[in-house]
Amino acid sequence: MPQLNPNPWFLIMTLSWVILIFTMPKIIKHEPTNPISQPLQQEQYTAWTWPW
Repeated sequence: MPQLNPNPWFLIMTLSWVILIFTMPKIIKHEPTNPISQPLQQEQYTAWTWPW
């Protein structure tokens, strides 16, 4: 069972986290070039009537 051998998977996991940590500030700073011009409307929900 290869998932019990942590050698390749631990390296892949740590590299993934390192890449994520270094790219996350750049992703968070990103602003869309075409922002939404309409205000978002909150949807109205009705209560669920349970039969019991």
